[in-house]
Amino acid sequence: MKQILKKYNHAWVLLYFIIYLVWFFYLNQASVDSFHLVKSSLDDKIPFIEWFIIPYYIWFPYVPVVIAYFFFTSKEDFYRCTGFLFIGMTICLIAYSIYPTGINFQHDLDSLGRNNFMIEMTRFIYSVDPGTNVCPSIHCFNSIGLTTVIIKSKRLGKSKLIVTGSIILSTLICMSTVFVKQHSIIDVFFAIGLAIIMYFIIYVPNYERLFKKSRLEVLEGK
Repeated sequence: MKQILKKYNHAWVLLYFIIYLVWFFYLNQASVDSFHLVKSSLDDKIPFIEWFIIPYYIWFPYVPVVIAYFFFTSKEDFYRCTGFLFIGMTICLIAYSIYPTGINFQHDLDSLGRNNFMIEMTRFIYSVDPGTNVCPSIHCFNSIGLTTVIIKSKRLGKSKLIVTGSIILSTLICMSTVFVKQHSIIDVFFAIGLAIIMYFIIYVPNYERLFKKSRLEVLEGK
């Protein structure tokens, strides 16, 4: 039992999800009637395409599956992955708290004159997510973040199939947010910008070298 606890002592990081969920759902309730509209003229030109709801939904298992993979296979990639995602998600929550944002152009599904399971899936999303707290898009940010971590992973980064699949899936997820009218294109651009910032925070500094230097200084009594 002690060996298992020692091997997976990095599980404490996952406690962040409790903080995130409480904070996110509180903001969703608090800003539902009062928010700053985010909209671009380009949003009106982007058509509603219901089949994009499929990659939109795939995001929900995509995030925990990748995190779980790194949790069990590589502490280094796990810490980089959760650091990338959780710090970025916290920045998003702070942004939503200071400047609540939202959209008012969720599509009128009844006006389509057709019905299928994808429209019903979209209808459900509309019912549980009113289109508040949108900028930056966490859907897009996390998708870009996961692809970044996969590409930089020593193990997964060697697989062209996995890297290509991740890039395609993340691209489709980002596209889905605007094609199912859950986000403005502005939200996507802000998510990309945040992901770039997080890349420089997580991957540019040589943290391993810094930690080794710090440990050496402690041993030398400095």
